[in-house]
Amino acid sequence: MEYKELNKESVISYLKNISEVMRYFGEDELQAKEIGDGNLNFVYLVNSKTNPKKALIVKQAVPYLRCVGEEFALSRERMTYEIRALSEFKKIVSEFVPELYHVSEEMSIVVMQYLDSHIILRNGLIKGQKYPNLSEHISTYLAQTLFKTSSLYLNSTQKRQLIDKFNSNTELCKLTEDFVFTSAFMEDETNDASNVENNPHAKKLFEDMEFKEKVLGLKYKFMTCNDALLHGDLHTGSIMLNDKETFVIDPEFAFVGPFGFDIGALIANLVNNYIHHSIVTTDEEFKEYLLESIKEILELFEVKFLKLWSEQKDSALMRDGFIDEATAQKFREKFVKNIIKESIGFAGCKMARRVFGVAGVAEIRGIEDKVLRQKAEVMALKISREFVVGYESVEKVDDILGMING
Repeated sequence: MEYKELNKESVISYLKNISEVMRYFGEDELQAKEIGDGNLNFVYLVNSKTNPKKALIVKQAVPYLRCVGEEFALSRERMTYEIRALSEFKKIVSEFVPELYHVSEEMSIVVMQYLDSHIILRNGLIKGQKYPNLSEHISTYLAQTLFKTSSLYLNSTQKRQLIDKFNSNTELCKLTEDFVFTSAFMEDETNDASNVENNPHAKKLFEDMEFKEKVLGLKYKFMTCNDALLHGDLHTGSIMLNDKETFVIDPEFAFVGPFGFDIGALIANLVNNYIHHSIVTTDEEFKEYLLESIKEILELFEVKFLKLWSEQKDSALMRDGFIDEATAQKFREKFVKNIIKESIGFAGCKMARRVFGVAGVAEIRGIEDKVLRQKAEVMALKISREFVVGYESVEKVDDILGMING
């Protein structure tokens, strides 16, 4: 089918021609509304007029960057990589990936399960909601997806096939290179102009050469490392959950990249939430919950990743019998500690870019009081600089918590 950008009327006509979707809805009359609040795509909630809880989500990529407008052209092929990533992750961690009812690379569209009893993690955390299974679930997701798409698990042929399947997602990788590692740290037309002009904190960041030198090293890792298949944009807006279930959505930035990038993206967003509660709500109990969650996620990830690796006898990297078990265990432990170190460097880049860059986060940019917002920005810049400049010195998770509290 030739591509056509849908709206809330035409999306219903489109779905009526999809047999699996109509088996789900039966003879019900349908209605649709646009609910997307992201930077890239349009998202529609389509449901039955008589039974609104009978619903599906329709996500379509458009040929431009939605948060900027049609003047910023962007290929629709990003949806191809989202479809492929959802399929790969579904095979590895099916419990954390929504059900897919229809996909079309030609129409750049995905029709998926409506998570009606779930909330976007960012929104829940801003409200001070605690999630008892978050650390357990997301550490499992990270350990499983990163390990089982890496050369520590796959053989050489499988790994190179995976790289070939995903690393043509060049346009969105270039967006990350520009917006996460470059534009937000210098004078650039895409930055938040109202907040950059005559702002001494922006000037200080743009002139911080020690910080920027470290960013360059991390950017190079992002550009050249082919460790594992990444979600590519694993922030708290890409996680939907309740007390019992956790789902990871929106992997359009998926590519084969450095182990620490997804972990760092998530940690950055949890720290941004910590900053929000430090400045806006001053809820000390919830701040402790966030710090404990960060600690648990990192420590559980390490344990789970090492367990998976210890059970794997042959891979592209290591053949069974190549070294003795004591040496292998020492190698594995050092390797995983380095993943966590690098994740903190990436977290710092992710945090700092949200302050003046094109895409802010609600925890900070959404603060209406200008005085409080500036305090939050200053705190974010301080912590992010600690992360970027000091990530190589991290020896244990408590060091990271010290950087946040420091």
